[in-house]
Amino acid sequence: MGDDEAVRLSVDGQEFTVRARPDEPGVYDFDWTNGPPGQGFSSATSDGSPMSHAELEAAVRDFVETYDPGD
Repeated sequence: MGDDEAVRLSVDGQEFTVRARPDEPGVYDFDWTNGPPGQGFSSATSDGSPMSHAELEAAVRDFVETYDPGD
């Protein structure tokens, strides 16, 4: 994934658009495109390395599993 490239992920029926932050290596913003309006999250690697496709999917699964609409 390039710095200015968005990737669409479909994970367990949930759709997310993922963008790497161009000025922050290893930091990603996830927009939940078929979830509640305006919902998403950010994730980062501890060493600034890129996340693999499997790691991006795992981040989505973790978010969806712990999502609480009351937060």
